[in-house]
Amino acid sequence: MQVPLSISEIQTALKEKEFSCQELLQSYLSQIHHSNAEINAFLSVDEEMAQNYARDLDQKIAGGCSLQGLEGVFLAIKDNIHARGFETTCSSKILKGYLPAFESPAVSLLRQEGACILGKTNCDEFAMGSSNENSAFGPVRNPRDRDRVPGGSSGGSAAAVAALMCSAALGSDTGGSIRQPAAFCGVVGFKPTYGRISRRGLVAFASSLDQIGPITHTVGDASILYKIMAKPDAHDSTSLTNIDNDSLCEVRLKGATLGIVEEFFPPELDSMVQSRLESSLKNFEKAGGNLTRVSLPHLKYSLPAYYILACAEASSNLARYDSIRYGNREYPGVGIEELYQKERSLGLGDEVKRRMILGAYVLSEGYYEAFYRKAQKVRSLIRTEMENALRSCDALVGPTTPTLPFLLGSKVSDPMEMYYSDLFTVIANITSAPAISIPCQKSEDALPVGIQLIGKPFEDSKILSLAEAVENLVNP
Repeated sequence: MQVPLSISEIQTALKEKEFSCQELLQSYLSQIHHSNAEINAFLSVDEEMAQNYARDLDQKIAGGCSLQGLEGVFLAIKDNIHARGFETTCSSKILKGYLPAFESPAVSLLRQEGACILGKTNCDEFAMGSSNENSAFGPVRNPRDRDRVPGGSSGGSAAAVAALMCSAALGSDTGGSIRQPAAFCGVVGFKPTYGRISRRGLVAFASSLDQIGPITHTVGDASILYKIMAKPDAHDSTSLTNIDNDSLCEVRLKGATLGIVEEFFPPELDSMVQSRLESSLKNFEKAGGNLTRVSLPHLKYSLPAYYILACAEASSNLARYDSIRYGNREYPGVGIEELYQKERSLGLGDEVKRRMILGAYVLSEGYYEAFYRKAQKVRSLIRTEMENALRSCDALVGPTTPTLPFLLGSKVSDPMEMYYSDLFTVIANITSAPAISIPCQKSEDALPVGIQLIGKPFEDSKILSLAEAVENLVNP
């Protein structure tokens, strides 16, 4: 059977009985059984629960009941987000077997609307990576070219959606970890304003940067999932309460203005990425949209500032994984200092240890002012520059990534080259802004390219509405 891509198409087909929910599920499971051994997108799948869900929903439809909310939608959840009935390992040996005591509100809200949680997806360990090669359970491969990376850290979620293993997925975005894999896999990835979706139940990497968001086939689906999850949470001190409601504000394409960020087009930008982006922007202009040039002079400092801040926060957050409060204990008889050394050496991967050590260094006496405090000042400066740039346009626009999906293993030995993949995405995290990646000029014969829109903080509805208007233009 030909599986519809969007949530509305799936639900319409179920209502009109073009196929049953059990047949839809079987299509997803067949893809998982056929491809997951190589792609490695899913770490766990609850087939029995999903089959019971599908059978019950088919009986409901047969009885003449209409579908409500997200009924008939099968979701995948990144393995750093708590979901009832599933382990949360963050793709790390140190958390293997960990069953959380509660579920993330983001997941609970989707369940309440009738969605089925199909399984948990692979990711870079503790969400630290740009290629999904840092997982303790093996790398994820890009469904479009299995010799290439799917992006990270939400590579498993993006690959699962792109490979038609589920209807949609959740990821987390600390420096581009939703948008970058979405771009590499040819799907849509949305990072909301910081705090718009509760972070409770998301295992912390960098607490001032982390945000849950959807990975979908269409902008419309991202809007649907966002509106369901974007609810205040009294148990999350970073959850926003004093913002607009969840109704989408309509943005008319004719007259809308996109600001082309000059610094998003450096000489190192891949020529294919630049060519396809420029072609798409011409289509936008032909349809009545406006383009203007804007500049963020200090954007070149965003990447080093981000990595200082993110690593500093990670060194604090990951201190809890000592195999006493959290984590597996392989050496129960050794002293406390030896226990820490052995458990963390064996339980954590190289990239996680690298970032924890770097974070501890920049927070240490004598270096806090030189590095951490200076990075915070750069963060404030870039936020001001972005606010000024957005006064003349509705959203900033540019490529999501500076390169096409790269070959597996090609950057593993060069962390600085790997970090370069986040060049255009970290700005949205350090300024708390909403940002979305949309596939740009989809083609089955070419590697995916993503176009990124970045809006003003708290204007999530506006950026989603504008992205939906742009979506068809960049894929004529």
